[in-house]
Amino acid sequence: MYRAIAKNKRNTVFIIAMFLVIIAAIGFAVNYVWGGGRYGNYSIAIAVVIGAGIYTLIQYFFAGSQALSITGAQQIQKADNPRLYRVVENLSITTGLPMPKVYIINDPAPNAFATGRDPKHASVAATTGLLDLMDDSELEGVMAHEIGHVQNYDIRVSTIVFGLVVAIGFIADILLRFSLFGGFGGNNRNSNNNSGGGGGGANPVILILSIVALVISPILAALIQAAISRQREYLADASSAMITRNPPELESALAKLGQYGRPVARQNSSMAHMWVADPNKPGFMTRLFGTHPPIPDRIARLQKIGGGF
Repeated sequence: MYRAIAKNKRNTVFIIAMFLVIIAAIGFAVNYVWGGGRYGNYSIAIAVVIGAGIYTLIQYFFAGSQALSITGAQQIQKADNPRLYRVVENLSITTGLPMPKVYIINDPAPNAFATGRDPKHASVAATTGLLDLMDDSELEGVMAHEIGHVQNYDIRVSTIVFGLVVAIGFIADILLRFSLFGGFGGNNRNSNNNSGGGGGGANPVILILSIVALVISPILAALIQAAISRQREYLADASSAMITRNPPELESALAKLGQYGRPVARQNSSMAHMWVADPNKPGFMTRLFGTHPPIPDRIARLQKIGGGF
């Protein structure tokens, strides 16, 4: 169990490093296309990497409040919903974590998520659909899953991954736009060397490579996002079992989510990995790009964990 947690954390570091490699590669591609790279001037590539880092830093501080705002979550106190508040309060006491802010989302889709940059700045949210569907023990299992995300610093990782995914798409889009509109001074140099002068727009080979970069980079980023999210969901399920010492309550809750789950009305794909269950409409690409492992697989793993108690 603890070996699996340690392995997941090591894999997370590796996956985030892959994101940085992709951003750096796109930056150097832009640098090369503009003509600076081959002359030893890497200022454009450095600017791309620094810009992506600044964007990610901004997301580190503000992505949590942004996610809550997108869903229309409303913060509550104990008097507003004693049932949910006490469950979160008891789990916080059990784990020794600071009490997170508690939110309710007015949505019939049963779901929940956690966000924030660390346990001291964490928030957990549950939909009205989840509160209506789950009994007390199942609700405890789900919220223990979210507290597990807080405890394992998954909320920080999710925020960073969110920023990197958006940054990769943004950089790739810029690369394509400059390719299409011939904004590359280096290509004119190549044209002068090869034909003795003349203008010329964008190099068609570079244009093709730029289009490939635009298409492949976001896809690769989505695959990495899915991989890191799936690992973290398994880890949070295991954490829930350890916190409550009762894996069957989360198994039962997941079974209900699989049977009665529906798309969440107010959310977007950039925060899909934050929810306890996939908030999107299922499709044929779910197995490949889905941010959550299949619920039967999650239940099977919990059953193995339950046999160890």
